[in-house]
Amino acid sequence: MTIPRRALAALLPLPALAQNSWPQRAVTIVVPFAAGSSSDIIARAMAQQMSGALGRPFVVENRPGATGELGARGVIRAAPDGHTLMHGPISVWAINVALRPNLGYDPTRELTRLMQTVRTPNILVVNPRTVPAVDLPSLLAWLRRPGAQVAYSSSGVGSSDHLTAEMFKLATGVEMTHVPYNGGAPAMTSIIAGDTQLSFQNLGSVSGHVLEGRLRPILSTASARAAVLPNVPTAQEAGLADFVVYSWQAFGGPAGMDAALVREVHAALTAALRAPAVASRMAEMGFDVVASSPDEFAAFQVGEIARWRRVVQAGNIRAE
Repeated sequence: MTIPRRALAALLPLPALAQNSWPQRAVTIVVPFAAGSSSDIIARAMAQQMSGALGRPFVVENRPGATGELGARGVIRAAPDGHTLMHGPISVWAINVALRPNLGYDPTRELTRLMQTVRTPNILVVNPRTVPAVDLPSLLAWLRRPGAQVAYSSSGVGSSDHLTAEMFKLATGVEMTHVPYNGGAPAMTSIIAGDTQLSFQNLGSVSGHVLEGRLRPILSTASARAAVLPNVPTAQEAGLADFVVYSWQAFGGPAGMDAALVREVHAALTAALRAPAVASRMAEMGFDVVASSPDEFAAFQVGEIARWRRVVQAGNIRAE
């Protein structure tokens, strides 16, 4: 007597039915920067959502060091079974490759690209007490005045805001001195205090200071105006063509993840990122949800590496 396949499946023990499903145990999400960073906050929000939805623990583990290289190399060495993932910013996925010729990992070959999660534009802001400019033409005139000595702050060498400012210098021909800090908060403290005169900082970091008058916005590097700052023009609107720049975050895993597993993990990441509680948190932080496909992210990443390599080479920028 032949037992129907459906009946046979019903007789199998539950572990056998679930043996090909993901996750089988706790999933570690490596964030290659310290707790409290935007990468960390986003990863924790998504981890909480996936833990509830999938019934397995999703644990965020911070492994800071060497501008993200330490955490990335740890993920590369992990088994490609979906139980070790990484969430990191543009620096880990693209800028490090352009900036550091002796980088100890290759994020295009040694990591599985899963998804660009979110993006946010940078806002060019000035200190309203020390900089008289109110728009791009008046700012450029002020920067080009004879004997001008202007400094801009950034969150560190090779950060998105640093390279955006260098891209701005190349596009406009202005001269400014770079003053790097260890993070966006001290970079903004510097400009608010008047120690530096301008900076390109993430939308979510500057919007409160702009709305309360501590910083004056000149332009946004987004392709469209931000809802929270509707009166701030894009670079295109301000008169600076081909200057769309985003700081972004992405998920990946070790190289060699099975295609079916990639689809399963991507679906879980997408559902978590689009969950109302998570999407609302992203909006509060000034991020747009992207949730790209693995192929879309891979193509985008290659373009970003090439773009920032041109800026690094033209600006003769060196890693610390």
